[in-house]
Amino acid sequence: MANPTILTVDDDPAVSRAVARDIRRQYGDRYRIVRALSGRDALEALRELKLRGDQLALMLADYRMPQMNGIEFLEEAMDLFPLARRVLLTAYSDTEAAIDAINVVDLDHYLLKPWSPPEQHLYPVIDTLLDLWHATPDPGDTETRVVGHRWSAPSFAVRDFLTRNLVPYRWLLSDEPEGERLLAAAGLSAADVPLVITPDGKPLVSPTERELATHVGLSTVPASDFYDLVVVGGGPAGLGAAVYGASEGLRTVLVEQQATGGQAGQSSRIENYLGFPDGVSGSQLTERARRQALKFGAEILSAQRAVALEVAGSGRVLHLGPENSIAAHTIVLATGVSYRRLAATGLQEFTGAGVFYGSAVTEAPSCSGEDVYIVGGANSAGQAAVYFSRYARRVHVLIRQGDLTRSMSSYLVDQINGIANIEIHPWTEVLGGAGEGHLQQLTLRESRSGAVRTIDASWLFIFIGAEPHTEWLSGVVTRDERGFVVTGPDLVTEGKRPPGWRLPRDPYHLESSVPGVFAAGDVRSSSVKRVASAVGEGAMAVALVHRYLEAQ
Repeated sequence: MANPTILTVDDDPAVSRAVARDIRRQYGDRYRIVRALSGRDALEALRELKLRGDQLALMLADYRMPQMNGIEFLEEAMDLFPLARRVLLTAYSDTEAAIDAINVVDLDHYLLKPWSPPEQHLYPVIDTLLDLWHATPDPGDTETRVVGHRWSAPSFAVRDFLTRNLVPYRWLLSDEPEGERLLAAAGLSAADVPLVITPDGKPLVSPTERELATHVGLSTVPASDFYDLVVVGGGPAGLGAAVYGASEGLRTVLVEQQATGGQAGQSSRIENYLGFPDGVSGSQLTERARRQALKFGAEILSAQRAVALEVAGSGRVLHLGPENSIAAHTIVLATGVSYRRLAATGLQEFTGAGVFYGSAVTEAPSCSGEDVYIVGGANSAGQAAVYFSRYARRVHVLIRQGDLTRSMSSYLVDQINGIANIEIHPWTEVLGGAGEGHLQQLTLRESRSGAVRTIDASWLFIFIGAEPHTEWLSGVVTRDERGFVVTGPDLVTEGKRPPGWRLPRDPYHLESSVPGVFAAGDVRSSSVKRVASAVGEGAMAVALVHRYLEAQ
């Protein structure tokens, strides 16, 4: 197979030659370097690459070009090579346009001209992006195919699981010719969806998450039965704990029920996380953290649900079902929270069929040209609104309060105010939904006037409340009235340590009512619900794990 391609696009011949020269000098032995002097010429070159079956690793496009600027080129190029990494070349005066492009073309980086010396300003950026490209499998190489129905909740669940675990797949509708052929070949009908065809040709009919994980290459079985540290939950706090635990020599395993990243992993763009001035998508941040944990030797188990915690002498046993368990010296609980179910008449039956909790990015292309309704006024809802505005005819954000400023970061409010097809509906709540087979109507109420109206709607995305995943800890670990894990000083009441506490010290800051069991991130009572604080708590929990182990 031919070497992967790096494409540069700049209408200034001198700049075009310079960037191609610098890239060829560093990468020419491993990549084919192609340069174009206009967006149209570059698109033609990409079409030829696509027809030949060649791979495109990276595109660098100048912002200021006549006829088609760099953002417009990258937007069209994404349709041909969606996995290729994207860099915008800009002058200092174009920085604001580059930042705006982050949300339009999912820009990976913008690079200020001139980039001299390239060893300092150009090569480190390209090295990072090429590493990310190589870490993302090409669907053409390992293609999983999913046959399903547009409004099938089980079909959505399969697609969502694969997407959140960064497993490439091809989606085929059951009533289209290729989908019909695959169903017939498997001896199935449209009523049997979802059908998953693995890369080796094995058909899976309505697979469980565990079956799906096993057949697409995710690890589901622990390599050992005893560890220094078990991390429960793969969100930012859990990934932070896994990275620091493994990097500091602890035998570490991370157990995740669905997909690493948690709610943060579903974010289309996180722009206030330290060290990412250009913003970073939740999936990108999650993938980097996951690879980092694996690099240091942590194990990551997918599709495993913690069902019970047991204290066995100096050990802590995590039960993953009636027959499976893992023992460890210490445990970090980082199970995060889920969005609260919307208590509105008729919505429950449409979950996965028009009603979605979280961003459900898999559905965004299906919303093209239609109206999308989002419930919630915090950052997650705002990020989803910005993302869906690229596809939907109009995005309606329904909030209970009068405006977004009380619950959403100001940078996100400013973005939303600048997008013409996003409309905010204050003092508005959802009373119910209706439809045949999928959501077709919503009933809304304006709380100040009491006015009720029914509208046509097929897409509702809900971002409200926060419910912790801690039912399985009942009777073992102290929780607050909402189910969040109580830790550290909050466990000491009127100078008395928690019931059953036998150590001659107070619980450490992130330690639960069970010695050696710590909590980090959103699942912890009174925690700050931010990605940065969750990562910090994951790291801090590992420091306290070391202190606990040294005292044993």
